[in-house]
Amino acid sequence: MSTTDFENQTAIVTGGAQGIGRAVAERLAAGGARVAIWDMDLDLAQQTARDLGKGATAVKVNVADWNSVSDAFVQTMQDLQRVDILINSAGIAGSNAPVADYDVEEFQHIVAVNLNGTFHVNKVVVPQMRSQNYGRIVNIASVAGKEGNPNASAYSASKAGVIGFTKSLGKELADCDVAVNCVTPAAARTRIFDQMAKEHIDFMLSKIPRGRFLELNEAAAMIVWLASAQNSFTTGGVFDLSGGRATY
Repeated sequence: MSTTDFENQTAIVTGGAQGIGRAVAERLAAGGARVAIWDMDLDLAQQTARDLGKGATAVKVNVADWNSVSDAFVQTMQDLQRVDILINSAGIAGSNAPVADYDVEEFQHIVAVNLNGTFHVNKVVVPQMRSQNYGRIVNIASVAGKEGNPNASAYSASKAGVIGFTKSLGKELADCDVAVNCVTPAAARTRIFDQMAKEHIDFMLSKIPRGRFLELNEAAAMIVWLASAQNSFTTGGVFDLSGGRATY
C-alpha cells in the first residue's frame, strides 16, 4: 500500500471504525497522521484506534446531533490540538421501498444522518481550518446522489444533498488553503449492505459496467490524495468512483 506524507498532521474520520472510513484511516495513519475515529459504535472505534496505533483516538459521536458533534470536537482538540483533515464517511442506507410506501420517520432519519450530519461535522471544523489557513475536507457522497436509485429515495436525496453542500462550501473557502471535495462511490461490500434488500444489491451491481463492486482500497486511494497537501488547487469537486456507471 503506497502512502502519502501526513507527518505532523491530524485527521478526523467519521464512520471510521469500519468500511471506507477505516480503510482511509489506515492509510492516513500509515502516512504518519494522528487520527480521531468518530463513530456511533464506540467499542469498534476503540478497537480500530488500537489497531492504528500512533496516538489514534476514538470518540463516540452521533453526527445527526449537533451537540454530540460539538462535544466531540472539543474533546478531539484537547487530544490533537489541531485538525488538518476531515473525512466524513458516516452514513446509513436505510430500507428499500417506493416513495408511496416509504416510512416518513425513516426518511427523515436518513436525511438527518447523511445530510445534516455532513453539515454538522463540516461546520464544526471550518473555523479552525480557516484560522490556520489549511485544511482538507472529503465528504463521502454516492453515485446514487448523481443518478438516483429506485426504491432508495431517502438515501439518493441525502447523497445528492451532500454533493450540493460540498460544492457550496468549496466555493466559500476557495480564498484560503482549505479544499472541500466529495467522492461518489458505487457500492462496496461493507456492513451497509446489511440494511439493503438483496434485490437492491443485485440492481446496483447490474448498473456497474466494470461488473464488480468497489474495493475499499480503491476508494481509500482517491480519498487520501484529496486529503493531502498535493491537492492544492481542486476544491468543490465531485470525484467519481462508480466503475463507469456515471461519467460526469
